[in-house]
Amino acid sequence: MKSFKALSALLNYPSAELVPAMPEIRAVLTGEGLVPRSSLKALEPLLSSFETAELYDLQERYVLLFDRSRSLSLHLFEHVHGESRDRGQALVDLSQLYDKNGFFIVANELPDFLPLFLEFLSTLPFGEATALLGETVHILAVLRQRLEKRESPYAALFAAVEALSAVRADPKAAAEAAASDVMPDDLAALDREWEEAAVTFGPGEMTDDCSLTRIKTQVRAARRSPDAPTA
Repeated sequence: MKSFKALSALLNYPSAELVPAMPEIRAVLTGEGLVPRSSLKALEPLLSSFETAELYDLQERYVLLFDRSRSLSLHLFEHVHGESRDRGQALVDLSQLYDKNGFFIVANELPDFLPLFLEFLSTLPFGEATALLGETVHILAVLRQRLEKRESPYAALFAAVEALSAVRADPKAAAEAAASDVMPDDLAALDREWEEAAVTFGPGEMTDDCSLTRIKTQVRAARRSPDAPTA
């Protein structure tokens, strides 16, 4: 499923190779038809910006959004475990899941990096991929709403990823979680944000459904199916 990989490429740090790839990315997203047309239309301003803006400006926009603010981190476990020891074990588990399914990390990046996770999903059967993506959909919805607050075109990208999920986020829970945000021009608040403990989202909502702890169990169960290929 190339759509997952195309969306992964758009979520990575903008590079000189990304701009000439825009026609191919459009063709993949349109041709596979997995992303709804309305989502593709909303995504067009972001795609166009990659073609018209200076690379430095694209990179600066990316850093200000995803690297500067913890509340927009693209590392999924950041929003569940923060810097607690639980995050370390979760990273190990996810890395082992990748290895057991023949997906080996060659980039210098943590396994819970969202673009990397989407690339992994592109290697799985569609049903498995959308089910596993559903384990993160609440986090995706929170990030989308925070990006919408900033009027960022990246919000449409998160909406497109959400559209591929087998489940939908609870709008009320996502809105409540998205409210705990820090704008990038509030430097003092940003400093405090990086010093705080893990973000919590209420009992049983985000921490249970989106910690990805069930991902390994689900994929292993699928692999044990008589019709499933061996890893």
